[in-house]
Amino acid sequence: MQCKKALEEAEGDMEKARIIMRKQSSKAASKKADRELGAGVVRSYIHSDNSIGVLIELNCETDFVAQNEEFTNLANDIAMHIAAMNPAYVRPDEVTDAEREKVTAIMQGEVAEMDKPEDIKEKIVAGKVDDYFGEKVLLEQSFVKNPDLTIGKLVEEAIQKIGEKIEIARFVRYTVLGA
Repeated sequence: MQCKKALEEAEGDMEKARIIMRKQSSKAASKKADRELGAGVVRSYIHSDNSIGVLIELNCETDFVAQNEEFTNLANDIAMHIAAMNPAYVRPDEVTDAEREKVTAIMQGEVAEMDKPEDIKEKIVAGKVDDYFGEKVLLEQSFVKNPDLTIGKLVEEAIQKIGEKIEIARFVRYTVLGA
């Protein structure tokens, strides 16, 4: 029904309907943000050459959803994504001030020799720092199976579809040394 309503609102334009559906999924996810998580799954992914392994804890509100095939497939997809993209953090607030300052100093060194006004240099540094952490923060990474979606948007869509709050609690990625 939601797809039909979005298509009607977009007057048959599929691309506009997709945008409308994405906005609706963001609203649905934010409404569920205060709900308590009481269930979930731990899933694993082992790369085909056995050199990379991932464990992920994906939480939800109820055991019913935790047992749902769609929910476990989401956990599997995210674990596979982690193996491929090697994020360092789940969410942006996990980045420490010290780490952000360190990266900012490196980026300032790269930009220092540019023949640009200082305010432009600051914007370039800010953009480079955001890009750097965008590649390191799981929720901000583009999903390897669909680069049009970030992992954050993938989770939001799952929240809308499943109807419960879903959250990536934590993950660990193992790599064989020298691989």
